[in-house]
Amino acid sequence: MQSSSRRNFLNKTSLVAGAALSFPNLLLAKRTGGPIILGEGEHQYEVIHDWAMLPSQFNWQVTHNVAVDEAQNLYVMHEGHASQKGHPSIFVFDSRGKFIRAFGSQFQGGGHGIEVRKEGKQEFLYVTAYQQVKSFAKLTLTGDVVWYQRAPMASGRYSAGEDTTTKKSWGRNKFMPTNIAFHPSDGSFYLADGYGAHCIHRYDSEGRYLATIGKPGKADGEFTLPHGLWIDDRGENTPTLCVTDRGNGRLQWFDLDGKHLKTMNDPFILPANIDVHQDLMLIPDLAARITLLDKDDKVIHLGDDEKWRKHVTANKNQLRREPQRWINGKFIHPHDACFDKKGNIFVAEWVATGRVTKLRKV
Repeated sequence: MQSSSRRNFLNKTSLVAGAALSFPNLLLAKRTGGPIILGEGEHQYEVIHDWAMLPSQFNWQVTHNVAVDEAQNLYVMHEGHASQKGHPSIFVFDSRGKFIRAFGSQFQGGGHGIEVRKEGKQEFLYVTAYQQVKSFAKLTLTGDVVWYQRAPMASGRYSAGEDTTTKKSWGRNKFMPTNIAFHPSDGSFYLADGYGAHCIHRYDSEGRYLATIGKPGKADGEFTLPHGLWIDDRGENTPTLCVTDRGNGRLQWFDLDGKHLKTMNDPFILPANIDVHQDLMLIPDLAARITLLDKDDKVIHLGDDEKWRKHVTANKNQLRREPQRWINGKFIHPHDACFDKKGNIFVAEWVATGRVTKLRKV
């Protein structure tokens, strides 16, 4: 945004003045150059917005998901515009936020989920794409395709042609995958069809369809937009599959064969995804905050502010597109988040101009 005109100067001044009345501590930290710290006790994090910066030939187009490899490189998946087929959808940054490479133009217009998995001595990316792309794939860390798949017709959940079409259409008989989680021991993986059939599909280590978990609904074991999922191996309990049932505002846990075990409603609003580091579970919530659960499911919120959340909800269409109205230390729509090996957190937000924030553990 240009700042030379008097109109833009007055607009910025008004925004800052209004923010100062509502959130004085945050703006004081900004003026004095002090860090903004979120969290409490041993779970405190310094906020570093726009940590990853793209070179000038590329531009952010709604950041969706993030993942970290063993070398601590960060992979960022953005949705992209269907009209820009040649523009990459996946960007890679080193541990300092320096751009390394870009690839994945085949996911442009529908890029959604991305995860890293080590298999033997090699790491791979597992990617999901919705909207006009409607597929999921296994890639090398440099973007070479190992395999590429569309709707699992053997599940009986999809209308004819969903395994070949790229038409953008919504419904419970459509395929709109969102995220992937990995079985801890047998090489299989779980695929969430969050925007389509509202269920979880399971595949073997070679990407062959095995079974489906759940169906649309509000009862335990049913889903309304199962957006994210991960293996919960905190503490000494047997690993379970945890799913963010976003439309129902809750988390659900299943055994690794898909049997429902428990449901947790409070304190979630729009839980979007999951990651686990040691005894902490990380849940980005589209309702302008990040939530941590310890091994006993005690809640720690990062950036939670009811007044700001209501402001975001009331003005979300504008705020998503106008970064000049954002306030340091406040989230708009956290869509995904992940840990690195040091316990730092990276947050990707569902905003039109894209934003990747690092929460540095202090």
